[in-house]
Amino acid sequence: MSQATLDDDDLFGEAASEMRADVEESLAAARDGLPAADDIWEVDSENTLGVLNGLRTALDVGDAAEHLRDAKKWYTMGERADAFDDADDLAEEIEAVEELVTDIEEAREQVGDLTSTVPQLRSALEDAEDEAEADSDADAAEAEA
Repeated sequence: MSQATLDDDDLFGEAASEMRADVEESLAAARDGLPAADDIWEVDSENTLGVLNGLRTALDVGDAAEHLRDAKKWYTMGERADAFDDADDLAEEIEAVEELVTDIEEAREQVGDLTSTVPQLRSALEDAEDEAEADSDADAAEAEA
């Protein structure tokens, strides 16, 4: 190599800067991929099942989880290579985004459970109402006889 080329320290510093930029870009993309607060708060539906389905759809993290994975991958690589002078801010942001993704995914799962439970509950309540109505009709018929 000639003297005109960058020395190893310069190359390492440049690579570290690029790695940090990759982590920051991935974190920004992960945050952008999260649902908007208004999307999970405001719903338009005429029934509970429609609300739940709309909420479940709104709680989809989409590509945010993949972008978070990329951020963690590059952060881990940089940390192991001791490439970052101060990466506490990156670690904190990764943790914050990871908590958000986890919370959203757990909420989506709970809504999914409700989405399957509510129709079953409705059917059971309708059956109970029908039985009560039939019993009431039978009692009225016996009273008339």
